[in-house]
Amino acid sequence: MKGTRRLNRFGSKSFGKLHKDINKAVDSVMSTTGEVSTQVYAEHLLNLIEGLDDNGLNKFLNNLLTKYDIDTKILLKNAKTYSSEKTQKNYQEIRNSSEPRWIELFRRLNSTSNGTYKLVQLRERIRSLNNDELKIFDYGLLNLFKYWFNPSFLVLEKIDWETPANILEKIIEYEAVHEINSWDDLRARLAPEDRQCFAFFHPLIPNDPLIFVEVALCVGIPKSIQKIIKIDREEIDIEEANTAIFYSISNCHNGLLGISFGNFLIKKVAKNLKRELPELNQFLTLSPLPGFMKWMEEYAPITFERCSEKNCSDDELMKKAIKFLTESDRKDGMPNDPVGRFHVGNGASLERINLNADLSEKGLLQSYGVMANYLYDLNVVEENHETFFKNKIVPVSNEIQTLKTVSYTHLTLPTKRIV
Repeated sequence: MKGTRRLNRFGSKSFGKLHKDINKAVDSVMSTTGEVSTQVYAEHLLNLIEGLDDNGLNKFLNNLLTKYDIDTKILLKNAKTYSSEKTQKNYQEIRNSSEPRWIELFRRLNSTSNGTYKLVQLRERIRSLNNDELKIFDYGLLNLFKYWFNPSFLVLEKIDWETPANILEKIIEYEAVHEINSWDDLRARLAPEDRQCFAFFHPLIPNDPLIFVEVALCVGIPKSIQKIIKIDREEIDIEEANTAIFYSISNCHNGLLGISFGNFLIKKVAKNLKRELPELNQFLTLSPLPGFMKWMEEYAPITFERCSEKNCSDDELMKKAIKFLTESDRKDGMPNDPVGRFHVGNGASLERINLNADLSEKGLLQSYGVMANYLYDLNVVEENHETFFKNKIVPVSNEIQTLKTVSYTHLTLPTKRIV
């Protein structure tokens, strides 16, 4: 067909050429004013971006910085005007000029049918480039995502054995804590009534979970992950369960790192379960300690060597685990353990430490099999959250406090090893 006018998926005609040159395609998106034409140009540009290799993506982003970044001269002029006359018009001028124009480009790209998902993928690619000069795009997209993925927009759905296969395949793919090795393995986690799974979805990405949590309904607190994820086990009547164990929580997209889905997910699931099963009176995690062995190597090398040879006593291992989880060797004063930072930051308290709780190869390598229970007391979780961020003190159970006192009476750990 001659000319540049063509039918598009909206059933109307586009108003210009779809450029193969990606920089001209950007100009088309930014210069158009019609809603339909904007979406046509934006979808075309997203397809071009997807086709770029890493070198091409670097060039594309650098061009955006050159042509569509903040004009500092205009910003300074508007700031001077606003400082002398604080009117609504001057406020709007300084607000507009203080935002990079490429932010508006991302907003327009987001308006397309699959734009949100593709921008999440774009941020993931930008992060993988490890280019300090381009980190501004990572930061800019993160700020946009915090609005677009606000928890109030998210949909909580239960994942079970009847969930469509394309979503179940993603659960297998995204599981980040305890690997799902087969469909039988997945069935054992989803089919029984005393094993449940919940996920957050975004309305614009309905077939791809953002984050999901796996829950075991139990009588009492299990001390081993093997008992929870065992394929052949005796199912319990959920009406008899008094404890919900959150044993695995997995973020599904690296492009959404920095957005706090997990705290809202756990609290919402706990409240829903309590409403459905009033006999549930305990909500805890069974959490890995992914950095424990590396910490032992650095801060307790003698014990670490014995641990690696499987000659570390249970008493000594417990003392080290308590110190690792309740104290900080970080400049910001936050807990050493990333999983602990997450749960304590959400308002949970350290309830119990379990030895020989994860005897898988991964569990032994990262924590010598040690796992921790964090308690979510729905009555005080918000208060705990506020208190922790004020004093940076990890709240612990009476059991942990007693063990901690005994540990400090009988044990002095060496300071950081000097090589």
